[in-house]
Amino acid sequence: MIKFNHFNFNVLDLERSLKFYEEALGLKPVREKVASDESFRLVYLGDGVSDFTLELTWLRDRKEPYDLGECEFHLAFTADDYDSAHEKHEKMGCICFENPSMGIYFIADPDGYWIEIVPARR
Repeated sequence: MIKFNHFNFNVLDLERSLKFYEEALGLKPVREKVASDESFRLVYLGDGVSDFTLELTWLRDRKEPYDLGECEFHLAFTADDYDSAHEKHEKMGCICFENPSMGIYFIADPDGYWIEIVPARR
């Protein structure tokens, strides 16, 4: 059997990204790998429920923003309390797109990656 393991986002400011993901989505580090020469750090974030993780990769020598192309890819999260999540993200100022007719919205992380928020199915 093959199953999902993790997804990766490369980030410029690891501490800022860690703070964002914990505040916006409740994700916390579950494991970490640091290069012996400290040229990179990998931090895997988990939701405390599933085995799936988001890997944040920080490269010491990277200074310029990553080219995200047309941002036609995204990661999606289900919100048990969609309205509360929307209110929190609105206060954080990170909502970048809303589609009320589909009942979804997207937030952008500090590096510009889009994350879809969908309501839990009832």
